[in-house]
Order: sequence, then structure tokens, then C-alpha cells
Amino acid sequence: MKTVAFYTLGCKVNQYETEAMGELFQKSGYEIVDSESRSDVYVINTCTVTNLGDRKSRQFIRRSKKINPEAIIAVVGCYAQTSPDEVLSIEGVNIILGTNDRNKIVEYVENIQADHEKINAVEDIMQIKEFEEMTIGEIKGKTRAFLKIQEGCNQYCTYCIIPYARGPIRSRKLEDIIKEVERLAENQFKEVVLTGIHVASYGKDLKDTSLLDVIRGAHKIDGIERIRLSSIEPTVATEDFIQEISKLKKVCPHFHLSLQSGCNETLKRMNRKYTAEEYKEIVERLRRYMPDLSITTDVMVGFPGETDEEFDSTYNFVKEIGFSQIHVFKYSPRKGTPAAKYKNQVPSEIKNKRSEKLLQLAQESAIKYNERFIGRTKSVLFETSSDSLDGYFEGLTDNYIRVFCKAHEQVEGRLINVSLDELHGESMIGHLKDEA
Repeated sequence: MKTVAFYTLGCKVNQYETEAMGELFQKSGYEIVDSESRSDVYVINTCTVTNLGDRKSRQFIRRSKKINPEAIIAVVGCYAQTSPDEVLSIEGVNIILGTNDRNKIVEYVENIQADHEKINAVEDIMQIKEFEEMTIGEIKGKTRAFLKIQEGCNQYCTYCIIPYARGPIRSRKLEDIIKEVERLAENQFKEVVLTGIHVASYGKDLKDTSLLDVIRGAHKIDGIERIRLSSIEPTVATEDFIQEISKLKKVCPHFHLSLQSGCNETLKRMNRKYTAEEYKEIVERLRRYMPDLSITTDVMVGFPGETDEEFDSTYNFVKEIGFSQIHVFKYSPRKGTPAAKYKNQVPSEIKNKRSEKLLQLAQESAIKYNERFIGRTKSVLFETSSDSLDGYFEGLTDNYIRVFCKAHEQVEGRLINVSLDELHGESMIGHLKDEA
């Protein structure tokens, strides 16, 4: 049997697309093997959000060729889309495929096997107007399912390469989304995470369809107990939107609201579509409707022109909001974006200091949020046995607290009420009570 190995970088959307490509190979008679193993085909699904993603992609291409010099190397995804000539020039690459037509990957591999010519199948992504349906049919071995509902982004933040890598917004048909949610329920999944490149823009290219319609449709499906949204723009959380989802009991009280900066001057240079005051108002609105709400976010440090005063504004704003988790990252210039040409680039040593300060605040903020729940009982969806705590299983509450519990039986895939007893770093330890 022919073999294929996958190496995936980047976001949950990439992970979803890798799973879909894997299924295409399996249907064509391939066995999927570990990325460290010798394989006939290696597929590298790339990320280009940072220079690090590009570098890791190149390293894996070279490593794969060392493992099997005769292997076919297919490079797909965002790095391939934005830098096709650079990727094709890497020794050993046979196929490059961008962020469209992934459904044809097996066909391209078979063509390489027949005539050994390199294939560059990268298209002009800005001309693609239809969502590429990449269905995952046979889903097994997991408890939370990531479901891609949308592609592309029209926001054009000045630091971000993604609109150029993924193209304009394209929304998946509502009926196709609901069919996949039904399949997930049949496969015993309890939670579905609606994901995409810019989920908040879902439906803007369709007639009379919105993100709220997707949530309502998924909510009706028996067997699905939780609906979670991946990262969304704050501006989607209008009064009407929040009011409606607060009535839907399966919607998790957890929102990842991308912040990037708590300083209005920085937000303006970033071309973000809100002010710090508007962001705060949205958070307060959400908390009025969902008292146990978890707000997680991303914060960038060292954006070009960020002064000490601007960073202090962000730091104080983040402290005031009280996030449950914060992903802190340092600005990295991306060729082809406006911010890469901005003057007043912030030196690395300053970025590092600001990052360390915010990371410390992030830890304190997570602990402070979790402390509120000591002694409370919460429903936990258990995912796997713990690697770090012997005899323990781990899972998530609906408000995104990671919980560890000792169990003498298999609890994976089950929703169980847990008494939250004590902090464990930024997570919690509890004991099982009863089936939720």
C-alpha cells in the first residue's frame, strides 16, 4: 500500500483541511503514516502568518527528502500561495498548491508519479469566488470537532498577509454545514467549533444567511451539546446578536475576541475596525448576558511606531478587561503588507521586554479568572488521558477552563459534572460527580 504523511502548521482551518486531504488519499488506497516515518508522499500544509512558519515549512521539506529521497513532496497552503516561486525553488519540491483546489491533490500526485514533471497549481486567489467544499466524512477518535464554515478575509489589517493568502470571503452553503454537523452528531461528537479565516464575515457573500443562522441550525441537531465559535471580530457582537445567542443553551459562554492592541492610535495604524472603548463596551455587553463568560484574546506587541506610552495603554487596558487567556505575540514584518514598510520598526529587545511583561499579566489574569470557580460544579467534556498527571483525564468546561480529574474508567467523549477543587497552574483539578 502506498503511504502519505502530513505535516501541518498554523491554524485550526489548516488542521481541518489536512484532515480532509487525508481522507481523499485514504479513499484512493493510501495509508496515512506519521510525519517522521518513511513515506511515498509528504504533504506540508503551510502557514505564513510569521517568518517562523515559512522557516519551519522549509525545514520539514528538507527533512522529508532526507528520510526518503524518492518521495513526492507536495507543499500546500498559505506559504505556497504567497511565495510560489520561492517554494518551487526549494530542492525536492514536486507540487505546489495554494489555498484552493486542495480537492485535486491526489490527482496531482498521481500525475507526478506518471511523468515526474514539477507541478505549480497555484492560482490567483483573488479571483476565486466560490467556497471550496472539503468535507470530512469519517471522523473518529476525537470529542471536539472543528468545522470550517468560511474562507477568506476582506479586512486588510496592515500587518496581516492572510487576505493575500486566502483571498476574498467565501461562505459555505448553510445546508452543507448542517449536513456535516449531523454527521458529527452521528459520530458521537458532543461539541462543534465553528471555524474559518474570518468567521464573523460568514454570509456576507450570500443572500439572507448569517452566522446566527448557522448557530441556530447547529443548535437544533440532537446529540450536539456544545457549539463554540473560533476567533471572531468584536464588531460581530451586536446587542441583537448577543441577545439571540444567549437564548441558545448549547452556545458556550466563551468568546475569543481578537484585540491586538488596547491603544486607539495603534489600532488605527493596524487598520482595526474598532476603538478600545468600543471593544470594552462589547465585552461588558457580553458579560451582562453570560455571567460566567470567558473572554480570550490575542495581543500584539511591538507594532511599528508603538511607543512606551502606547504599550502602557495596552497593558492597562488588558488588565482592566480581565481576560481568561491571552495569546501574546511579537510583531513580525510580512513582505507584501503595508506595515512592513512603516518607519519606526520596534527593536527586538523592546519587543521581548513587552512580551514578557504581558505574558506575566496573562498568567495572573488566567489564575484570577479560574479562582472564581473553586468549589463550583461545572460540566466537563473529557478529551484524553493526561500526559502530565498519571491516572488523570483532561477536558474543557463550556467556559474553556482546562480541568484534570482522576478516573478509574474511560471518560473520553463524555460530559461529566465535576467539582472544581484547586488551581493547577492556569488549569484546574477537580473530582468527578455525575454524568452531565
